[in-house]
Amino acid sequence: MAAEVLIIDDDTRLAAMLSDYLRSAGFTTRSAATGNSGLQEIARKAPDAVILDVMLPDHDGFEICRRIRAGSGLPILMLTAKGEETDRIVGLELGADDYLAKPFSPRELAARLKAILRRTQGSSSIAPMDILRFGRLEIDRGQRCVRLDGNERPMTGYQFALLVNMAENAGRVLSRERLMELTKGEELEAFDRSIDVHISRIRAAIETDPKHPRRIITLRGSGYIFARNQDESDR
Repeated sequence: MAAEVLIIDDDTRLAAMLSDYLRSAGFTTRSAATGNSGLQEIARKAPDAVILDVMLPDHDGFEICRRIRAGSGLPILMLTAKGEETDRIVGLELGADDYLAKPFSPRELAARLKAILRRTQGSSSIAPMDILRFGRLEIDRGQRCVRLDGNERPMTGYQFALLVNMAENAGRVLSRERLMELTKGEELEAFDRSIDVHISRIRAAIETDPKHPRRIITLRGSGYIFARNQDESDR
């Protein structure tokens, strides 16, 4: 079944162009011209992913992203103004899975959507009980969730994929560039700060004290390392 994408953008010409291209790429689409109507569409029937513009007539995209993320892990790709790094960082901090700056290539947007959906939908080859355990922390690759002391911790699809890649390489130093390659499946520019924002959000979810992390350690100038031994119970 084709994945359905909800486009929330008040630029009706752009939305129509995206709809046409995404349909040719194998998606089905719906559109909403305001943040409120987008939320209503999601409540009526949740799509498989959302394309969300930052600039909307009733609410900004950040507020809509926050409202969506408060109720679901629905994949979100945000559209930001060209060169507005602050917009991208804020969007990621609020739970967006990815961002794309305008103007952009529809082909790149479709490729990013497919990458997001691959990460969030997972692979059917993963066994339901395939769980990585690190003391009090459990990373359930089958259910695609993270639990700390048995309690599920909130995380976006991208952040979950990033955490799995780090956990599967526990004890190894991974550069930011290598983490981006593993998680996105594509080469990104080395100065892209999105990886740091996502790791900060993961730490907030799984660390007892995010300011003094014991699970994801920063090695200045080298990258990150996911610790093998993290809790007293590991020793």
